[in-house]
Amino acid sequence: MIGPGYSARELAAICKAEGGWTVLGTARSADKADTLREQGIKPVMTDDEGAIEAASRDAHLVISTPPGDEGCPGFELAGAHAASAASVTYLSTTGVYGDLDGGWAFEWLPANPGSNRGERRELAERQWLSVRPDARLIRLPGIYGPGRSPIDRLRSGKQEQMVKPGQVFSRIHVDDLASGLMALIARPHLSGVFNLCDDEPAPPETVMDFAADLIGLERPEHVTLDEADASAMARSFYAECKRVPNAKLKAATGWRPQYPTYREGLTAIFEAEKS
Repeated sequence: MIGPGYSARELAAICKAEGGWTVLGTARSADKADTLREQGIKPVMTDDEGAIEAASRDAHLVISTPPGDEGCPGFELAGAHAASAASVTYLSTTGVYGDLDGGWAFEWLPANPGSNRGERRELAERQWLSVRPDARLIRLPGIYGPGRSPIDRLRSGKQEQMVKPGQVFSRIHVDDLASGLMALIARPHLSGVFNLCDDEPAPPETVMDFAADLIGLERPEHVTLDEADASAMARSFYAECKRVPNAKLKAATGWRPQYPTYREGLTAIFEAEKS
């Protein structure tokens, strides 16, 4: 794994549970290497070119490093060795589709990013395709899970929720993200673009209200974008509206989300806290 983080931990856990897998992940410091070892991931130091080359050979490369203006840092690290890998899977974003005015972001649509974030991801996609035309480009919506969910935002004191009429977002529970990736890793012959998300796009205020009711806290006040006390980054997400389908991945792999909507996902997070 290049850039192992929140999602990578869940993928590593699945590999460990299944057995027969050796999971390697890049690390830039000794502290990061120690953290990876605790998660059952064998660290590969980013300043060790020989180790990167060896780790890439016959491996299923999964890249999740956030891109910069020059594209994917992971490409600079391992792009030259991608040809020797068994498969290459790049974790991108549905932001590369741009604004679809609430329409469905099917995989065959051309990339049309409307933000700098989307442009960086689209550049990173092209970089990996330049060395592996059979790379899998996994376009992800918002990721949530234990420690990173509306439940946590409410408990940290969230009091307002921006509301824009007609706005919807798609999302994916981190466990389903990991199981979807495993379904693709098990099928290295598959290539191209795949959306990885749950079954139900929903307005963000609906999700937040459900979370508040679930944990017994007051619902955040609904405010317009003009009224909201929010960062420019947070506001920018509301400039695009799309619904993301997952039928292609389901048909190709048989994968199904364990948490098909935010309701099951948030309920599972809350119930796990009580156990």
